[in-house]
Amino acid sequence: MKIHHLNCGSVRTVEATYDGPPPAPAVNHCLLLETDADGLVLVETGLGLDDVRDPDGTLGADWVEMARPLLDAEETAVRQVARLGHAPSDVRHIVVTHLDVDHSGGLPDFPHAQVHVLAGELAAARAEAPSFRYRPAHWAHGPRWVTYDDEPGEQWFGFTALRPRGLPPQIRLVPLGGHTAGHTGVAVLDGDRWLLHCGDAYYYHREMEDLKESHPLLDLVQTGSQVHRDLRLGTQARLRELVRDHGDRVEVFSAHDPWELARYQSG
Repeated sequence: MKIHHLNCGSVRTVEATYDGPPPAPAVNHCLLLETDADGLVLVETGLGLDDVRDPDGTLGADWVEMARPLLDAEETAVRQVARLGHAPSDVRHIVVTHLDVDHSGGLPDFPHAQVHVLAGELAAARAEAPSFRYRPAHWAHGPRWVTYDDEPGEQWFGFTALRPRGLPPQIRLVPLGGHTAGHTGVAVLDGDRWLLHCGDAYYYHREMEDLKESHPLLDLVQTGSQVHRDLRLGTQARLRELVRDHGDRVEVFSAHDPWELARYQSG
C-alpha cells in the first residue's frame, strides 16, 4: 500500500513556540492510500472545490474569518488525486476522523465514495447543522455513509480499534474522544510501523512530549471546540503514553500541525 501525505487546505499562519522551524500556514493533513484491491482510500478530505467557489456559503462567514483559509483549488484533494494520475471515481472509500467543516469539505468532490464515520458523529452533525462546526452543504449530495456504533473492538496498543467494513486489514478506526461527539483516529499500517492520524485529538506536536507544551493560538481553537474537556485531556494523556511506550512501532500526527506534515512530505 502506497501512502501519500497531502495538505488539503492551508489556513492562517502559526508560529512554533521554540527556535527552529519558521512560521507556516496551519494545514489540513490528509492521507491518500493506494490499496491493492480496494482502490483509493482518502483519509480526511480537507476543503473542497465548493468551498473555494463559495466559502461563505459552504464554510460559513464566521469560520472563514476565524481560519483565514487560502482557498486554492489546487490544494483540494480532488485536484491532487488528478495530479497523481487518478480519477475522482478511483476514490472508493473516504474515512473521516469527524465532520467538522474543515474535515468534510471535500466530500462533494467524491460523490460515489463510501464515507466511513462513527455513528455518534454523524448523528451530532445532522442534529446541530447548520452551525459553526457542521455545514450541511458538505453532505447535501447524499454520501454513501458507512457508520460504526460504540462497540467492543480489538485491542490496539491499549486502545480499542474497529475494522472498517470493506477496507483492507491495514486500516483501523481508533476512537479518540473529547473533541466532538464521535471523534476517531485512523491507524494505517505502513510496512512494519503504524501511522495514527489523530485528527483533532491534539493540535501541536509538542503536546505529545513528556513535558506537554501547548500552542497559545491552537490551544484556543481546540479548547473552544471541545465537547468534553476531561475526555479530551484524557485522550491526550493516553496518546502521550502511546508515544512513550510504543513510539518505535507507532507514529502519531494531528490534522493541522504544519511541521508534522513537513516531516512526511520532505522524507
